[in-house]
Order: sequence, then C-alpha cells, then structure tokens
Amino acid sequence: MSKKFLPVIIALTGASLFFTYQSQGKNDTDDNPKSRYTKILRNVGVLLEEGHYSPRKIDDAFSKEVLKKFTTDLDNDKTIFLKSDIDGFKKFENKIDDEIHGSDLESFYAINETYLKRLNEVSLLYMDLLSKPFDFSKDEKVVMDGDKIEYPKNEAERTEYWRKRLKYATLTRYVDMQEEREKNKGKKDFKVKPDSTLEREAREQVQKQIGRYFSTKKSRETNDENFSTFVNAITNVMDPHSTYFPPIDLRSFNESMSGRFFGIGAQLKEDDGKIKISSLVSGGPAWKSGELKENDEIIKVGQGNQEPVDVTGYAVSDAVKLIRGAEKGSEVKLTIKRVDGTIKVVSLLRDDIKLEDTFAKSAIIKADNKIGYIYLPEFYADFERPNGARCAADVAKEIEKLKAENVDGIILDLRGNGGGSLYDVVQMAGLFIEDGPICQVKGRDEKPNILRDKDKNVQYTGPFAVMVDETSASASEIFAAAIQDYKRGVIIGSTSTYGKGTVQRNIPLNPESENPLFSSAKKSEDLGTVKLTLQKFYRINGGATQLKGVTPDIVLPDRLEFYKFRERDNPYSLNWDEISKADYRTWNNQGEDAVVTSAKSEVASSPVFSKIKENVDWMSKYMDKEYSLNINKYKEEQKELKTVSKQLEDLSKLKTPLTIQNIAADTLMINGAADKVDKNKQWLKQRSTDIYIDESVKVLNKMIAQNNMAKAEIKDHKPEGKN
Repeated sequence: MSKKFLPVIIALTGASLFFTYQSQGKNDTDDNPKSRYTKILRNVGVLLEEGHYSPRKIDDAFSKEVLKKFTTDLDNDKTIFLKSDIDGFKKFENKIDDEIHGSDLESFYAINETYLKRLNEVSLLYMDLLSKPFDFSKDEKVVMDGDKIEYPKNEAERTEYWRKRLKYATLTRYVDMQEEREKNKGKKDFKVKPDSTLEREAREQVQKQIGRYFSTKKSRETNDENFSTFVNAITNVMDPHSTYFPPIDLRSFNESMSGRFFGIGAQLKEDDGKIKISSLVSGGPAWKSGELKENDEIIKVGQGNQEPVDVTGYAVSDAVKLIRGAEKGSEVKLTIKRVDGTIKVVSLLRDDIKLEDTFAKSAIIKADNKIGYIYLPEFYADFERPNGARCAADVAKEIEKLKAENVDGIILDLRGNGGGSLYDVVQMAGLFIEDGPICQVKGRDEKPNILRDKDKNVQYTGPFAVMVDETSASASEIFAAAIQDYKRGVIIGSTSTYGKGTVQRNIPLNPESENPLFSSAKKSEDLGTVKLTLQKFYRINGGATQLKGVTPDIVLPDRLEFYKFRERDNPYSLNWDEISKADYRTWNNQGEDAVVTSAKSEVASSPVFSKIKENVDWMSKYMDKEYSLNINKYKEEQKELKTVSKQLEDLSKLKTPLTIQNIAADTLMINGAADKVDKNKQWLKQRSTDIYIDESVKVLNKMIAQNNMAKAEIKDHKPEGKN
C-alpha cells in the first residue's frame, strides 16, 4: 500500500472504532441494518474527505445537492413522488452532511419509507387506467423527460401523468399492429383483426409489460438496494466516478475488469417476465451436466445447502449475481421449469468462465493494401491471477499475428472502450513508440508522476490509426492522447472522446481487510467498497483529458452525437486544467500532416457524412420535444422519424462490403468450437459494412502511400558504395 493511503486508513479505522464503541450499550449488533448503515455512511464520509482527489466540503450546500440527487435517482421521471413529498424532504436539506459526520441517520429512512409507499400506490394505477379503451383522436401531448416537468401536485395529477404515459405506450403498439395488419393483409391464414381488437390487445401487452416492470422494481428495490442508491448519491455528488459497491456489486465489477468469473456457463434472457436460459457455453459446467437446456425457466437459485431465493420478478442482472460465485468449485442449485412444465433441481459446481467477447481480437482487411484490424472492447486486466488475461499482452500477440501476415498498416478500434487498467495502457502504448512518458498522474496535493514506457523496443513501426468515439473513455483516452502527442499515428472518430480524466481505486470500508497493520481490529461484516477518485491524469503535453477528452485528428460525424452523456454533460464532473509538459520526442512523421489535411477535406465534401450530420442534428431536436397522443399526428411524426433513422442506418453501411477475414492462425480455433462460428461470422459481417472502418482504411492507405514514398526517397539518397 502507498504511504499516502495510511492517513486515510487510520482515519477510517478511527471512525469504525468510534461507532463500535458508540453502539455498545444500545443493543446494536453487526446484524442490525441501522448500525451497519451508520457505519457505512461515516466511513464513506471519511474516505471522501480524507482521500478524494478534490473533495467538496461536506456542508449544507453539499447536503442539498445529495438530497436532490437521491430523490431524482429514485424517481427520475417524476411519476412516483408528489410535490408535497419533495417539499417535506426539504427539512433534510441541511442535515445529511451532519448524518455523514455522525448524527443519527433519519433522512434515508424517511425518504425511503415515503418512496416505497408511493411506489406501491402507483403500482396499483395501471390496471384501472388500461381497463378502458383510449381515445386517440384527442389532441394531447405527453412529456417523457422528467427534467422538463414538475412533480405532480396531487394524486389526481400523478394519475394523469401515468394515464398519458400508458396511452403513449399503447399508441406505439397499436400503430405497430395496424402496420403489421396492412403488411400481411391478403396472406394465407392471416387473420385480419378490427381496430377495436388491436387497441385492446395493445393495452393487454402494455399491461403485461408494466406488471413485470413493477414486479421487478419491487423485488429489486429493497432497503439495502435503496440505501446503496443513497450512498451513491453522496459519492456521485463528490464526482461521477466515486462509487459505492455493496459486496456483491464489487465482485461483478472485478469480473468485468478481469474478463473472467466463476459461474456455470449459461447466458440468461428475460422472456415475458420470466428468466430463461438463452444459450450454454461449450465446455462450461451447465453444458457438461447435460441437465440444462435452452428456454429452461429458472425459478429459484440456492447457494449450497442454504434456502434458495425465488427469482420470480428479478431482473436478469440480479439473477446473474446470485448464480455467479466468488469461489471455484462452490455449489449452486437451480430450480428449473422445463418447457413441458416439469420442475427439477439441478446442482452445479461453479468453474472458471472466460468472457472472450471482452478480449482483443484481430482480422485482415484487404483493400488497396493489406490492413491489420485490432478490436479492443476494454482495457481488461485480471489482477487476481498471475497468469490472467492482460490486454497489453494480448494486443502484442495480435500484432505479432498481423506482422506474420505481412500487413501494410494497422487500425486499432477503441470505439465503445470505456477504459480499465492504467498499467496496461502504458504497456500497450509502449508497443508503438520508443521509451518515454505515456501520461502524467497527479494525486491530491502531490507533484505529477510521469508514467513511462521503459522498453526501447518498438513492436510495430508501420502506419497506424486509432478509431475512437464519444464512448471511448479513460484508458482509451490516455492511449489515444499519447499516440496523438507523439505524432505516432492518426486518431479518427467523433468530435471528442468521453472526457474521463480521473483515476479511481477500490478501497474497502472495512479497514482491517485493507491493511495488515490493523489486523487486530475487531472483524466485522463486509460493509462494501468505495471506488474512490484519487488522482487525475494528464497528457504528456500537459493538458487534462478531463471534460475535453481527445479531439481526433480527423473528425467523422457520428450517429450517437445527439445523446448527451459525455463527462461534460454531468454537473458533478471535476474541472479541466493543465500542468507542465513532459519531456518527450515526437515520432518521425512520414507526411501524416498532409494525409490528415487531405482526409479532412474529403470528409467535409462527402455527401454521405454531410447527410449523417444533417440527420443527427434533426434527431437531436426530435429527442428534445413533446410527443403527440393524437394518432394521426403520431403517425406523421413516426413516419419522419423512421425515414431519418433508416437513412442513418443506410448511410452508415457500405453498399459494397469490405473484404475482411480472420487471421489464418485463428481460423482453426474458431472452426473447432461450434458456439464460436456464428458469433465470428456476425462479428466479421458487422465490420465489413462499417463506414467508419472504411474511412479509416482509406486514411491508412494514404499513410501507407506516404510511408512508401518516404522510404523510396531515403533509398534514392543513399551514398554510393553504402548498403
């Protein structure tokens, strides 16, 4: 452990001991939720104040923000709470900070109790509202964005909110059914139903959907779950990436980072409110047992000999948490209902399951030149296993495969890559440059620390392009920024990357589990973990990626641009700043500036990209409006929306697909596993028609041409007699 964490652990231990002592004589035990909630809240407060990179003062102003965020997180659409509830909660505006500092916890219990009461009330509304036909000839509108409406003043106004939402949901299905009827009219055995029947069936469908929605919501939103939401309102007001994980959620986070977990090797799906098996992973425990089949319904999940949990109404993600385990060989018992109605209990031992879809993968694109393509969905790292998967090592292997195929250039696709291991970013960037700084990291009240690639070897020296989009975040931005600052390659993508320039570390709220110095401290139940923002990282040119992200060298109009989900769109994000530039030497640029200028000009004059931008601008305005409940106006709106959406879809797909194929070294492995063949075909097909990959290939072709010209000039200028 770094020495800078010692004061935080000492403070955390002091807080825990204080509350242990304080609770003595009050008949509170570690099993008492109130005692546990109090300890969690105090320890979270200590971590935020003592360890956070840039802590906001936990005062009345902070308390007010937490209250607003907590009530919004519980009821984002403003369809559950009444205005009188929100007004009543104002008495806690200046108290939550005191509760964090040790006062009796009252706000959460009061708000949660009201919320559960209101949730139960609204869950009884839909049956009556959907029992009668809707009149779609009325000229009404509905606002779906909670930010654009006020909390309902009374129950009648809240019921009206729900009536309009349910009417809109019914309208969408009703119109879809009418269109389906027109499409199939005249076909053999197709029964043409009157509008009245379609309207009734649309309401019945919505009724089922809303029933499942409330069933899942009620089973999921327990006191513990809502308390986690409360604690996360506190951590997220400090900054969006400081997050509280209850024990089971931390395990899920670690599994996503490592790309593997202990489970049974079955993928689940939600089907008409039931949790069913969608597929089995070849070689996994479920597949080996021969006891589970596709479409088996999972009714209960038990841990060994413990009482099984009824998962009826559970979300798939919550059922998955129960089925996965922390230890290899641990037993899980599934009560399943087969398609024929028979019920059986199946016992399985968890085993190591790899999430291969998260690992680096490569292919070859045959265009004017032979292009290597590497897809990296995240910067994964298995910290628990010495020989676990690491993305830097895997990308290095893919590069070697591509070099063996004699590719002329390489594209690295980081679109949708939300980040991951900082260590692996440094190692991976080092594959493309000589030794030198990759990024700078600065902690609270610390001087910047330069993270360096110390290996002088360069694994790949040829033409290189990196694809990014607005969902490329954190580690992806570090990598793209380093490549851009070194002028080692060309960055291609949307107007900017996500803009997450902060570093987090998981810190347990049980200090004795974190540091052997406190092993003698009283052991307690697992209070969970806080993923705490401890540092900011900066480019080697001195600028932060925080808020601004990385602006690509070549900007391509993007289909997702109208969604407002970047770091800069969050009001609690940390600010952008800059520090001193690191000392580094840029790559020997082989005419890439001319390539960038040429590509920018072509994109600007491209009718396809111009049309994409035009349609994206239209979608941005459409998303920010009221929706008509009049069937004729709704159909007009939908016709225009479908036209624009279809245009965007068509524009984003190439009319003549790229020729893309697996590397020879991978083909045998893929063909040897039945479950991989179809996935691989789909993966190749998606990329063969991707206009953004096509544009990146065009840019790389120009870079290859420039590189070949430069090599020819060097060869022509060699002195006579020299080799």
